Amino acid sequence: MTKDSKEQLPKSSRARRFLSPRVKKKQAHSVNSEALPRITNDTVSKHREEVLSGAKKYIYPLRHSRHRVVIITVSLLVVLFIGFATYTLVNLYKLNNTSAFMYQITKVVPLPVGRIGKTMVGYDDYLFEMQHYIHYVTTQQNIDFNDPRAQEQLSLQRKDTVERVMNNAYAKKIAREKGITVSDKEVSDDIALMQAQNRLGGDAGLLQDVLKKYYDWTVQDFENTRRQVLLNNKVVQSLDTTVNPHAQDVLAQLKAGANFADVAKAHSDDLTSKENGGQYGYLFDKNDRNIPPQTIDALSRLQPGQFSEIIQLNNGLEIVKLDAVEGDKFKASRIFFSYKELKEYLNDIKEQQPAQVYIKP
Repeated sequence: MTKDSKEQLPKSSRARRFLSPRVKKKQAHSVNSEALPRITNDTVSKHREEVLSGAKKYIYPLRHSRHRVVIITVSLLVVLFIGFATYTLVNLYKLNNTSAFMYQITKVVPLPVGRIGKTMVGYDDYLFEMQHYIHYVTTQQNIDFNDPRAQEQLSLQRKDTVERVMNNAYAKKIAREKGITVSDKEVSDDIALMQAQNRLGGDAGLLQDVLKKYYDWTVQDFENTRRQVLLNNKVVQSLDTTVNPHAQDVLAQLKAGANFADVAKAHSDDLTSKENGGQYGYLFDKNDRNIPPQTIDALSRLQPGQFSEIIQLNNGLEIVKLDAVEGDKFKASRIFFSYKELKEYLNDIKEQQPAQVYIKP
């Protein structure tokens, strides 16, 4: 086609030739748009379900496996707990195991060794007493509990310990009812008196060493023990109706001028000294471990010929007289008023409120 012929084409033909590619593209785009699905809320929801359903085969097994792990773990923990509980209960209540391991368990798990009314008596109180006894006789007396005679001794000790622990529980109950308490100062003063006689070492470090060596105690253990002793003494005083009035009457006689020796012969419960007018019969110094620390303390405050006020001891009351001082030694006399044992004061109470003991020593 020549240039002239091109020029002769009508304008409409040239327009169609120029526009035809765009029209074709537009038509193709229109066709393709019609071929694509329309995006609506329904199609989006359907697509989401298709994706999730495809993922379920991966997600559900994973969730299921995690669920199984949790179930298995919980089941194992339950089995272990039941096994441990059974082991502990059998050893404590069936076999009466007094090992250090069992003691540590009872310090964490509050299991009862008995009961008084609604008050539970802790198994750890019983094992605490047994542990220091076992430690002392095995380390200081070389007792071998594989020996049948030693086993018999251990059995008797278990019975005594159970009774003592239950009596202590009765004492605590009575103390609560009567408002009887023991202060920290009373405990520290009591220990200080014992240390002054060098019974437990003169300083805190030595005290710890002595307690650990002989009883496997901490200082706190010893303080708790002394607190119980002092509490028992106060409870006995509150229950007794004869010893304190008797001691007060004797003290009044001495203050009125009565002869100490004659009064001792007539009233003292110390059978060893009363026939000698209350004289100890030997000289002793402040470190003599056969003399109570309260007695030493009282004698240290007296002048020869003087007598003391009433002294509270663990097992009774006492009035002492300083006869003479020879060097660093005392020559002295005493009038002693004996309490009965705590358990004898508890007989009536035990009949009214009998205890239940869960072990057979």
